[in-house]
Amino acid sequence: MPTQGSAMIDADDHGSASAIVAGTATGHHVLHVEGYSRTKEELPNGRFVKSRPFSVGGRSWCIHYYPNGASPRCAEYVSLFLAPDEDVAAPFKARAKFSLLDRAGKPLLFLTRRTRLCEYAFPGSGYGFDEFVKREFLEKSKHLSGDCFRIRCDIDIVEELRTEDRAAAPPFISIPPSDIHKHFGDLLSSNDGTDVTFQVAGQTFKAHRYILAVRSQVFKAQLLGMMRESRADEDYCIRIDDMQARVFSHLLHFVYTDFLPEMDRQEEALMAQHLLEAADRYDMQRLKLICEDNLSRHLEVSTVATTLVLAEQHNCEGLKQACIAFFKSRYTLEAVMATDGFEHLSKSCPALRSFPCSTKQKPDTSPVFCYRLSTAGSSPHFCGWANISD
Repeated sequence: MPTQGSAMIDADDHGSASAIVAGTATGHHVLHVEGYSRTKEELPNGRFVKSRPFSVGGRSWCIHYYPNGASPRCAEYVSLFLAPDEDVAAPFKARAKFSLLDRAGKPLLFLTRRTRLCEYAFPGSGYGFDEFVKREFLEKSKHLSGDCFRIRCDIDIVEELRTEDRAAAPPFISIPPSDIHKHFGDLLSSNDGTDVTFQVAGQTFKAHRYILAVRSQVFKAQLLGMMRESRADEDYCIRIDDMQARVFSHLLHFVYTDFLPEMDRQEEALMAQHLLEAADRYDMQRLKLICEDNLSRHLEVSTVATTLVLAEQHNCEGLKQACIAFFKSRYTLEAVMATDGFEHLSKSCPALRSFPCSTKQKPDTSPVFCYRLSTAGSSPHFCGWANISD
């Protein structure tokens, strides 16, 4: 037990982390005023010209430039304002900073102005400075060169609060996932220590009887119980003539690893039919359910009837219900009835000549009714819906 005042670290506590982020989007734009004298002549006090639109923080902006000031009280100044150049769906907050640049393109600290954090709620709602720089100072300074000068506008946009995942601190000890299935798979492949041999369709498979016995009660009875043949342990061989070698190979792979080998879609559907029979034969319920699931996901008009027969023969209630649900309408049924599998269904499982179907196609009847098949004539055919609620 941990001593008083100490903390016990749970080995299974891998930890996690997240963050609440109050983020800010930033960017800047440099406005070149070329031909300052002409702008001063053509734009009287209160008149402005907009810069080209530019993007910062996913929003479109523009700068309003007033060479003779934005109002009569600031007629001796150059005025600058930052404004959205698009519709504003919802109010947001931003801060602007205007700086006059020297010839080297560096901001002049004494001519740098920063707005407070302002709310922008509609297009044209601009914030800036009426008295950014006095024209007399600008015109006498070396920063107006060749009748041109530059203004830099920096923008900070306050983003909505958001949450993000963060990487948790790594644990002191990293425990890898279990790979016992790989070791058992290697044991099967190596044939080390095998004590039973299977002859299946002309191929030989070696295995370990105690592993088989632990995984299957049928194998246990066959290899360790009363069903075991009276033969020497080192020469124990079992013949299986009614199973394909590849099916038995996949069965052994599952016994040792609890996984099926990788297969393409077409092989998976076909192999699932054979493995379902093998799983039922050796009482391996997990493998049987895996095969049921695979088959239910591969149902087609051409295969649903034979799959329903398989489900009925091996008592697979879930797969049986999936097949019945596949018959969505009379038109689907008629397409299935045209297949060879449907004739096999009527001959192999007479009990399935009447099976429950969805009520969605018959909203005006009782919730329980059947699709009945008639075997009169040369082949089974649709004979109608029958109410069986009474």
